[in-house]
Amino acid sequence: MHRFLIVVEKAGKNYSAYSPDLPGCVATGKTREETEHRMHEAIALHVKGLIEDGLPIPQSHASAAFVAVQ
Repeated sequence: MHRFLIVVEKAGKNYSAYSPDLPGCVATGKTREETEHRMHEAIALHVKGLIEDGLPIPQSHASAAFVAVQ
């Protein structure tokens, strides 16, 4: 199993998502939930394509953290 960080952003009236470890793998949706679901599908398709092409699946190196300031 492979795990990849995704970043979901509000983009006007919709949402967009990407994974820092999978350049070019993106998704959009009307809701955060729809966008996350579509991103899951996009990553699965991306990884399947890499396997079919005999290319390595990148290791996930991205991480995220919140920083609180006043």
